[in-house]
Amino acid sequence: MPQLLRNPAFISDLLRNLQVHPIETHFSSCLPGWREIDYIPDYNKLYFICDGEGWLRIGDEEFYPVPGQICLLPARVKQSFSTISERTYRKYWCHFTASIGDLELFQWLETPFCMDVKDQPRMLSLFQELVRLHRDDSMTARIREKAVMLEVIACFLEEADAHVRFVADREPDADRLNRIERFIDERIADPITLEHIAKHVHLHPNYLVRYFNKHFGVSPLKYLNRKRMQKAKTILATTALPVKEVAELVGYPDTNHFAKAFRKESSCSPTEYRLQTRHLS
Repeated sequence: MPQLLRNPAFISDLLRNLQVHPIETHFSSCLPGWREIDYIPDYNKLYFICDGEGWLRIGDEEFYPVPGQICLLPARVKQSFSTISERTYRKYWCHFTASIGDLELFQWLETPFCMDVKDQPRMLSLFQELVRLHRDDSMTARIREKAVMLEVIACFLEEADAHVRFVADREPDADRLNRIERFIDERIADPITLEHIAKHVHLHPNYLVRYFNKHFGVSPLKYLNRKRMQKAKTILATTALPVKEVAELVGYPDTNHFAKAFRKESSCSPTEYRLQTRHLS
């Protein structure tokens, strides 16, 4: 059975690479001939059911969604649908892609295909806004449409939260990425090299570079530096340790080198960052 997402720190880093593209969004009543059997789309679909009845098959599972439920029909999964009476569905629906590197988001995450929506007013409002933006041809509408599509996906995942798991085929990658994450966290004050990380997960260094670019969109060393800067920000915001000690705790024995790297990542010095975060709190 696929494992639950208990504390997947690396998922946050994967999601930095998430690319979302809305394709179609509408509110419509299904026609009496609404039917398709055993096809495999290359995009994801969400149905938010408002009224009526019908039938879906997603993979090997069959569903009869009712009003107030939302259904995910993932890309590259065999699916079928049809009417079952004259009371055809009235539903909001959208087609979209949501990719992380070479894979769709839902090739990483397994969620229920069909579930009750607890916060129906929120979901309804998001779909209404998505429909409105899809009909708007302006440049800014395309940007806002992506933003709302991301919010729909986030809302869907929140509704599914307790049941979200890694897809079984992705568990080896999940385990490997978790091991890399722990290796870096446990040795963040040490001089870590590409070869150290590669050896720890039994990969050739050249393959590890391609692996990181595929999943995180950056090289292993840039990823390592990002993790060091994240740790430094936490220490700066929560302690009064001198900047020199903070630098050493995240693997920078040279304070000037640390300050330059920090400014490149955050557009401010470590001291300025500490003052800003304390002011905000």
